Amino acid sequence: MILVEVQVTNFRSVEDSGKFRIDQVTSLVGKNEAGKSAVLQALAALNPHPATPMVLDLERDYPRRLLTQYPERHKDQDAIAISTIWKLTDVELAEIESELGADALNDNQVTVLRRYKGSKPEFALDINFASVIKHLFDQFELAQHERDPLKASTTTSALKELLETLKDRTPKQTQLLEKLKAIGSATSKITSILGPALPRFMYFSNYDRMDGAIQVEQLQALVANNQINFDMYNGQRLFREFLDYAGVPLDEILTVATYETFNAKLQAASNNITDQILEYWTQNPDLTVEVRIESAKSGDPQPFNTGIVARARIYNQLHRVDTPFSERSAGFVWFFSFLVKFAQVKKETAPVVLLLDEPGLSLHGKAQGDLLRYFDEKLAPHHQIIYSTHSPFMVSADKLLQARIVEDQVEQRGARRVPLGTKVREDVLTGDPDTLFPLQGALGYEVTQSLFIGKRTLLVEGPSDILYLNALSSALAKRGRVKLDPRWTLCPSGGIGNIRSFMALFAGNKIDVAVLADYATGQKKQIESLRASDILKAGRVLTVNEFANKAEADVEDLFDDQLFAELLNSAYQLAGTYSLDAKKLNDADTTTVRLVRKAEAYFRIQMPSSSEMFDHFRPAEWLLQNPTFLQKDDPPITATLARAESLIVALNRLLND
Repeated sequence: MILVEVQVTNFRSVEDSGKFRIDQVTSLVGKNEAGKSAVLQALAALNPHPATPMVLDLERDYPRRLLTQYPERHKDQDAIAISTIWKLTDVELAEIESELGADALNDNQVTVLRRYKGSKPEFALDINFASVIKHLFDQFELAQHERDPLKASTTTSALKELLETLKDRTPKQTQLLEKLKAIGSATSKITSILGPALPRFMYFSNYDRMDGAIQVEQLQALVANNQINFDMYNGQRLFREFLDYAGVPLDEILTVATYETFNAKLQAASNNITDQILEYWTQNPDLTVEVRIESAKSGDPQPFNTGIVARARIYNQLHRVDTPFSERSAGFVWFFSFLVKFAQVKKETAPVVLLLDEPGLSLHGKAQGDLLRYFDEKLAPHHQIIYSTHSPFMVSADKLLQARIVEDQVEQRGARRVPLGTKVREDVLTGDPDTLFPLQGALGYEVTQSLFIGKRTLLVEGPSDILYLNALSSALAKRGRVKLDPRWTLCPSGGIGNIRSFMALFAGNKIDVAVLADYATGQKKQIESLRASDILKAGRVLTVNEFANKAEADVEDLFDDQLFAELLNSAYQLAGTYSLDAKKLNDADTTTVRLVRKAEAYFRIQMPSSSEMFDHFRPAEWLLQNPTFLQKDDPPITATLARAESLIVALNRLLND
């Protein structure tokens, strides 16, 4: 089962999160106190992993301001805290098919939810009972006269009841009845198949950190008394998992009979854990992890002054000194604890969804990048991951669409501020600027890095230009025509005025830079000055008007007027009297030939004041997400692609200069 959609309701600050998609790796991005942890904890309660038991508690978890209204708000059934949609795998569908037929379910997705006071997850199944009943009839080869008395049955439960009351049952009808008694009902049978396949949710917080030492007998007592999963013993539980991971499980420590055997195990454990840690801890390659298990010293503080003590110590080969694990940086302690925890998870055969609350908060930005790499390389191939963050280094700039925006929304009603609760949105490109800061930071960092890494950089004015060029290039490639050379790294500069600053900052990186600039009458002097300067090679400043056949032009002017109007209709869902065509677009502002200026005028003058204003990015984003828009062969698209191809040919030619 693969998690594809989530909706949290009636849980702490989340009255209704709204439905949002889940990818293999999904990040929840938002400010502090936005409700990110609440979303993760509600998910953790759906089907909790034994290592992180999460139980819905009405008094603690139901929205406090509505708690006294609970009996009235939920008269018939207890409130739903978490509702999820799962896509079934081929294996699961085949198992259902073998029992109930190929079309037993109307869809390959099922809903699983959890209510307050519920003892287990509930499955909401869309069963095709007519198909199931026909399959059962066919399976037992019932003749028509044996089927006719049973036609009134609309469910398998009703069919079973009817068979039980049927007089003079035929042998085949009796066999069918025995089958129904064995499976119970279609609903219970499918639930029994999918129940064990439902992944468990493991929640891991930024505050979950391994202790640097444990007293073995005390840890054994916690395990024996089933206390090891209590929150207060998180550090000791992680140390136990560390011992398992290192190859010296707790049960073996006191049973090894010889020193050499014991020493060999400890050395092997130290080497193993060091290799694993340093693969993803690039901050300091001179560290070695050591596992030590020895008799307690009477002068040490309790409980480490009696019995057997296990310790983790870190040896720095550069400074030739070792220190207790607990004295390392908070970032290293967390990273170490995290890797130990999920090294164990990788070994589990049962599916697990990982819920990570603010992972890597104490890590340096580069180490957070190592953590994301660990997600992608080690965990994501086996488990879905949902994590919360407000760090720009914990968001992959090339995977922004895997992010979900989390906001605690408030509505102003006159003089009153009314809480709407935590909302989760998939649209990562609009919203509160503070909430979007991690995404902006991630994109800005990626842009900066591209200027170091991309040896052939094409500077454009803004992010929307990148999307338009990629969409047009892709449409040309599908027709077997010239596409933008992949050696180009596209980078937004923020405007023609920033080009000199960019070049001054990165001139020492031996990068090959070209410029594609919008062109307006007021920019003529800037363009000519840039072309005449020695910061760029001659001929490497192109302006869009040269290819759009206009006196002034933005990248949008590569589009035919009618096609751009249709793009705006699609991106903004304009219909009826507000629907655009080429004439209405051009008439919106007759003082300019630039389509974006005409669009701005149309939205400002013709659209209702309550509607959203025009922005450059929205139609570019829509076009990239809907490539079929450019698949037709009508004249507006043909003309648009011809202009785009002439520009791309000129840009690609610069790579050979």
